[in-house]
Amino acid sequence: MQPIHREATERSPALLFDFEHHRLSLAGESYPEDAAAFFGPPLKAMAEYLDGLVDARVELELRMTYFNSSSAKALMNMFQLLEHAASRGVSTRVRWFFDPEDDAMQEFGEDFAEDFEHGEFELVPLPQG
Repeated sequence: MQPIHREATERSPALLFDFEHHRLSLAGESYPEDAAAFFGPPLKAMAEYLDGLVDARVELELRMTYFNSSSAKALMNMFQLLEHAASRGVSTRVRWFFDPEDDAMQEFGEDFAEDFEHGEFELVPLPQG
């Protein structure tokens, strides 16, 4: 499966889904004008990729600085796909990086982590300085 790579823009995050190496990442701000158009194809590819996995360790790294409600829904969809794969025995880990001075991003990570039962969800404070 071909990787998906999108550079960050003013309104959308950098996105890299490297399926061959089982590494997915999002970084930056996310408030695209059409979240369904931005996230739809990568989510579809992610679902197809995860459906075919049996013995792998998948890692999703997020370094979000801001996201709107439609982006939050897309993130939830990603987490649900990973959680479903984890319930089938696929090893999954989400790493939620946040600025320790950004209480909102930390709380979002904590809220998302509460819904993770089978996979691993790690909150990672970024180093200061």
